[in-house]
Amino acid sequence: MKFKKIFIAFIALIALSSGAVYLSAADMSDFDRISPFDVRSLWLMRQVRYIIESYQVDADTKPASEEDLLHGAMRGMVAAWKDPYTRFVSPSQLKNEETEMEGRYGGLGMYVGERGGQILVISPMEDSPAERAGLKPKDQIVQVNDESVVGWNSEQVVQKLRGEPGTKVTVWVVRDGEDKLLSFEITREIIKIESVRYNMLSDDVGYIKLTQFKQKTDEDVRNAVRDVIKQGAKGLVLDLRNNGGGLLDSSVKICSIFLNGGLVVETKGRSERANERYMADKSRHMTDLPMAVLINGGSASASEIVAGALLDRNRAVLVGEKSFGKGSVQTLFPLTDGSGIYVTIARYYTPSGRMIDHVGLSPDIEVKGEPNKDVSLDAQLQRAKAEVVKKYKSAAESKNAKNIKNIKNIKNSSAKKIKRSKNV
Repeated sequence: MKFKKIFIAFIALIALSSGAVYLSAADMSDFDRISPFDVRSLWLMRQVRYIIESYQVDADTKPASEEDLLHGAMRGMVAAWKDPYTRFVSPSQLKNEETEMEGRYGGLGMYVGERGGQILVISPMEDSPAERAGLKPKDQIVQVNDESVVGWNSEQVVQKLRGEPGTKVTVWVVRDGEDKLLSFEITREIIKIESVRYNMLSDDVGYIKLTQFKQKTDEDVRNAVRDVIKQGAKGLVLDLRNNGGGLLDSSVKICSIFLNGGLVVETKGRSERANERYMADKSRHMTDLPMAVLINGGSASASEIVAGALLDRNRAVLVGEKSFGKGSVQTLFPLTDGSGIYVTIARYYTPSGRMIDHVGLSPDIEVKGEPNKDVSLDAQLQRAKAEVVKKYKSAAESKNAKNIKNIKNIKNSSAKKIKRSKNV
């Protein structure tokens, strides 16, 4: 019976495409159930296809496949919602993105996003071809090689930038404060992402740099924290500059290292599954050492979750520049042909209730500058280090003062007991 109804609807669709418009009420009912558009809209789409196939100069020698037509229509439909993070991906694109999440792929090594119809560099990865060439957060990509990419979506631009390792690509960008287009010739490489590195800034301050949030990043951070504490760290600097984000679950686990339970982030959306409260896991808590977190315009998504949670929970001071403001949740809905749709289902809110998306986080202490491999020349890092030293020294002084007060109370209590003893 179910097959019969679908068959009737299919016949109705054929009749429609051939120009017949006489459909019974029963046929229309079945047709409406399976059709994504009404009759008039489908007829318009049929007309467009017929006109192009009949008159476009190359249509007979370079025909478009049914799959390309379908995927093109789906991209257009998704784009109509004007959300740069809700997007359709073809089977091949989805496979490429799965490869990227494994942490090894060919390209330039930078996060790219879309805002206000512009394709922006969110952040170049540390020691990547993009960083070495000089690309910076919020550079607007307008041309790749000789082809303008104005009006393209971020996925199209990413595919254009990628290629075989060893090949070159020229990227043209618009940069704030520059009067002319800037061009960068970059050689593509196999990008192998190491998400965590660390060292001691001095005898008493540990430094942990996160480049992105992958499945095992939290374990790498745990090892880093354990090691710097063994080396005598009395405070920590967590560097999230130019970290374009990654996995939500990873960011929550990393917050658990520094927070002894409590709210990390809340997501709010239309569906019940989109409304979640993510809590720090008390069993994963490791340290209460004083902290400073470094952020800048390249800190986005999961980076903003961590920075926002540590800020709102009075666990760390934020130093640097305002973050990017990418605070939304995307869920992948796989489709039957191997393609998929990433849909923005919710937005992030920090423990105090502030929204991150399109707003970003403002640091407690604003320091202009850029990351520098020469630590002594990194003004933001030096200020963060100074704030950590100030915090742990202040904590030590408060502890000493408390101990002195306790000792005095004990002495006073003992003196009173002696006095009472004499009176007896």
